[in-house]
Amino acid sequence: MTTQTPEQVDTLPASWYCDPARWPLERAEIFAPSWQLIGHESEMARPGAWIADTIAGYPLLVVRSETGALNGFHNVCRHRAGPIATTRTGQCDGALVCAYHGWRYALDGRLREARDFGAAPGFDPRAFALFPVRVATWRGLVFVCQSPDAAPLADWLAPLDARLGDADWTNLRVALSRTHDLACNWKTYAENYLEGYHVPLIHPGLDAEIESDRYVVTMDGRIAFHDAPRRTPDAIYDGLWAWAWPNLGVNVYRRGLMMERISPMGPHATRLDYLYLTPDGEDVPAETLAMSDQVTAEDKAIVESVQINLAAGLYERGRLSPRHEGGVRAFQGFVAAALGGAG
Repeated sequence: MTTQTPEQVDTLPASWYCDPARWPLERAEIFAPSWQLIGHESEMARPGAWIADTIAGYPLLVVRSETGALNGFHNVCRHRAGPIATTRTGQCDGALVCAYHGWRYALDGRLREARDFGAAPGFDPRAFALFPVRVATWRGLVFVCQSPDAAPLADWLAPLDARLGDADWTNLRVALSRTHDLACNWKTYAENYLEGYHVPLIHPGLDAEIESDRYVVTMDGRIAFHDAPRRTPDAIYDGLWAWAWPNLGVNVYRRGLMMERISPMGPHATRLDYLYLTPDGEDVPAETLAMSDQVTAEDKAIVESVQINLAAGLYERGRLSPRHEGGVRAFQGFVAAALGGAG
């Protein structure tokens, strides 16, 4: 075994980005126990309003109850695994109804009616409630977590909350959502997000807005903060990005922000879910969308090329820059710890 100094840090093995056998482990050990962004409270203003999404292969659903509370469940009917919700958002009238066979559930998850089920000795509806998940909110954003043992959401995001201070998000509303599909492992993209080393070569438009030579990534717990001074006061970006383990990005603009969820779709596919929030839900400025689309397209091109090379069978490990890749180093450490070793 090679002894490394703090300045000599090898990357994770290439196989960790290519081996399909790691996918079920990452789902169970990284995504199931973590808080995942699912939407914004403004999308669920009335009782019966719901948000549904599939995150790392887990179908999830949050609904606002008659009392105003948010209840979370797996979007899986207890009859034969049909979906309760079939679109991302919607409104129900006092009950959640399975789209497959019409089983009806109260907004607290209890089975209210097994439609036209027939006499079934020993069938106890009380044993067939929807599978629950935890729900918590932070600055209007709605998160879900499948683990009863995970630390509270507020603890997870405490460093980010402290950094934001008294920044007022109360008038922010969802203005737009977008998705982008990438042909790469989710870790390949996450590591790209966690360093500014590539900005001068990959993002010329962004490089013109920020001082890339002063781009710094610092870790506070499991939150990474990106600081890059703006070159001009009217730059589109506000000069602050943040990332929270394992897959949440926060991109702050002059008018609002964009929450970015890095959603693994399998061992070789990733979807970026973008949720744009603006004051009172006003239209996202065209120049903001243009810059966002440009940066995303540039990232997509490079991470997909990297993924091809990781799978080619030549590259095994690389070396991380002590100056630029502290965030990547922290991320790889979190992955190794969650999966029980550094490979």
